[in-house]
Amino acid sequence: MLDRRQRFPGMDFLLPLFYPSLSTPFDYLAANTLVLEVDPVEIGRSIRLIWERIDANFAEALATKTPALAPEALFLPAAGLTQALTRHTRLRLYDIPDADLADSATVELAIQDHMLLKQEITLARPQQGLLAPLADRVSAWLTAGDRVVMACRSPRHVRHLAELLEQHRIPLAVRPAPLKPEELRGPAVAELLLYDQPLAEGFELIAERCHILSESELFGEKRLGLKKSSRPRLQPPDQPPMRFDELNSGDIVVHREHGLGVYQGLVTLELQGITNDFLQITYLGEDKLYVPVDRINTVGKYQGLTDKQPKIDRLGGSSWALAKKKVKEAVWQVAQELLELYAKRELRQGRAFSPPAEMFRELEESFPFEETPGQHKAIQEVLDDLISEKPTDRLVCGDVGYGKTEVAVRAAFKVVEDGLQVAVLVPTTVLAEQHAATFRERLQGFPVQVESINRFRSPAEQRRILQELANGTIDIIIGTHRLLSKDIAFKKLGLLVVDEEHRFGVTHKEKIKKLRNEVDILTLSATPIPRTLQMSLLGIRDLSVISTPPEHRRKILTFVARYDDLVIKEAIIRELQRGGQTFLVHNRVQTIYRMAERVTELVPDARVAVAHGQMPGKALEEIMVRFVKKELDVLVCTTIIESGLDITNANTIIINRADRLGLAEIYQLRGRVGRSSEQSYAYLLVPSMDDLSKDAKDRLRALMDCSDLGGGFKLALSDLQIRGGGNLLGVSQSGHITAVGYELYLDLLQKTVMDLKRRAANAEAEREEIEPEINLRLSAFIPAGYINDSGQRYIAYRKIAALATDKEIADLQDELRDRYGALPAETLNLFEIMAVKMTLKRLLITRLEQGKETLVFSFHAQTPVSPQRILELLQKSRETMRFTPDARLVVPLRHPAISPLTVARDLLAALA
Repeated sequence: MLDRRQRFPGMDFLLPLFYPSLSTPFDYLAANTLVLEVDPVEIGRSIRLIWERIDANFAEALATKTPALAPEALFLPAAGLTQALTRHTRLRLYDIPDADLADSATVELAIQDHMLLKQEITLARPQQGLLAPLADRVSAWLTAGDRVVMACRSPRHVRHLAELLEQHRIPLAVRPAPLKPEELRGPAVAELLLYDQPLAEGFELIAERCHILSESELFGEKRLGLKKSSRPRLQPPDQPPMRFDELNSGDIVVHREHGLGVYQGLVTLELQGITNDFLQITYLGEDKLYVPVDRINTVGKYQGLTDKQPKIDRLGGSSWALAKKKVKEAVWQVAQELLELYAKRELRQGRAFSPPAEMFRELEESFPFEETPGQHKAIQEVLDDLISEKPTDRLVCGDVGYGKTEVAVRAAFKVVEDGLQVAVLVPTTVLAEQHAATFRERLQGFPVQVESINRFRSPAEQRRILQELANGTIDIIIGTHRLLSKDIAFKKLGLLVVDEEHRFGVTHKEKIKKLRNEVDILTLSATPIPRTLQMSLLGIRDLSVISTPPEHRRKILTFVARYDDLVIKEAIIRELQRGGQTFLVHNRVQTIYRMAERVTELVPDARVAVAHGQMPGKALEEIMVRFVKKELDVLVCTTIIESGLDITNANTIIINRADRLGLAEIYQLRGRVGRSSEQSYAYLLVPSMDDLSKDAKDRLRALMDCSDLGGGFKLALSDLQIRGGGNLLGVSQSGHITAVGYELYLDLLQKTVMDLKRRAANAEAEREEIEPEINLRLSAFIPAGYINDSGQRYIAYRKIAALATDKEIADLQDELRDRYGALPAETLNLFEIMAVKMTLKRLLITRLEQGKETLVFSFHAQTPVSPQRILELLQKSRETMRFTPDARLVVPLRHPAISPLTVARDLLAALA
């Protein structure tokens, strides 16, 4: 490749062999360029760290005999960087005076941060509210003749903040961005100046008596909307997040009608002068099936329960029909057994709580964040469960940091409001303490008594709590499995909230199961165990999915790497440089202190502490409080931090021996970071990439695939496929799952369960679902020139095939325009076909095909279209339309200039 001068992966590290000389960005700077260096001391440390990594990589390449060039041939050395900078005027900013300043012209600025102001606002907020302390301080500054500026995140925040501050009689003026330095000179104006200009941190210019405030700094990502007695409710879509598994050529797929085949990719074919895209599937004997892209949802990726390759079907053979028949018979038996599991719950009369009243609305308005659509929907579904007579048994599945705790707070308040008690069961002592703090903060000012029971409590405290729990003084009790002990007695328990059910053992789950027959149950989980998720997918337990990330949330960048001291050192130093904190998870108590010592050796400037479950309760509590208060930089800990910790300043996590941890466990640990708008990082360290077991590789691959926001639900589905559904389906069903694939088996089981439920309730049978076939003489596809990557094109087709409403069609069209530009005519045709297909489904019209001069609509026997309606159309058409004995409506195409889609739409509108 070098001889032929061809490009190849990794050629960046051999550039001197391609080019006689290499340039740097400094070679392109004009002579009069001003170079700004922010904190040169930290820049120097970063340069030394980078060269340490470069030298280590070069040494490793020499040791493994990998072709590599000397670092000096590839990278600009530190001395060369200094020399390049000295050719320009340099402005260096230091926090404190430095020896380097001796030979330079210096300007000292007296600047102060707003740490004390932030603390003052936080302490006064429970008594005075969100803005009163700030308004008092701003008034004092303006009265003293100081200049005050507030930087806001958006025009909407400027408007809302202006309206709120006007209620505090603060004179203000809204100014257009950007804030110019000259506007800070001259005599001060007796007004607060509001700018639509985001600013991470504010500061005070002491000599100039100028106070520049940052909305984000003072209030965080909080809601500044006006309080309203009736907040408009969002109406998010009902369906859970869809999965668009990318197919690769050679994957085994399941076609609902033709069985198991091998996917050969997307192909573009021209038939009778019409060009379209098709999925090509190969069957036994090299028979090929071409599936139109508008029917792509009839094809799914095959997922079995073992690595054994399934038998490919013969196209048009009888084996697939027989396999489906056997599976349907087996599914019927399993469905009946599943329903018997929860028959007691369905038959039991539940407790109907009262609808939310004024006090509940006050709790809603006190929530300092804007509810996401998914969070709002989950809250509404839980409330609907509670006020109905049906016993509540709902799983709320939401990613870490997506607001599941607030759902539990609202549910608990509703139950307490009606005079009953709530128990919140959590897996760890640390999480119990954090939940107790969260519940107390949210319910402050309301007549609700919250307590926590765990090993941090002394025997005397525990006895008092048990007594108050029994006599009803305590409304909400939060604790670990201690809550399941025999000596725990409630006066009137109404709701059990179980957080992270997968963390509890078999014995504890059996006790929870007994409680399920007596009280309402709400389960919260980011990654539910396969059995729990499967029960919810089957409709046996209710499921709410919070898939919408909070505003400004960013996905966690995840790296899998071989254990290396330098990786740990780099990760910690980079987090220290931006003022953040780091978790280092080392799940071996015997060697955890040795690991902490190693971290101190690698990063001497870091403040390091150890936390693990075998420590005395008070000592562990003290360490966690110090970490929350930012008195520590690195917390070397076990998986005790797995659930619930909400520390927004910690944005790097290093997990040692990630191969030894479960999928949900790593996902939960990774969720301890990334809980703010800062970019967060997760490093999964393993001894060797080559020696990992297949399951470990699958788990790490699933984690990498699920790094996007809201990946917890998708991850749980992956776990369900890796581990199976436990004893829910039983070994006896594994052969049937292998025969048709997990996805189709689950779909058949779900439909059978729903059918049995309807029969038990004497409800009307659900109308049969059909997948209409559309054959029109026009091109309807996504050209390869529009979306070049075939994988992305396949995902776009899956999204189009899943469309169910006109709004979804419009939203997806907007998304494609934003990403790829104006929609081609062929793609617009495809969207129109999907819109027509939605109506065909509703009217149970199985086929729409175009003849030489006609359109033919084939009706299902159960079509809701009345014969009278068809007769009226025939009479109006003056015998140009025909209705055949085999239930087909033949419509003439009179004008070649009119699209068959237009004719089809008009006729369907008349039928509907």
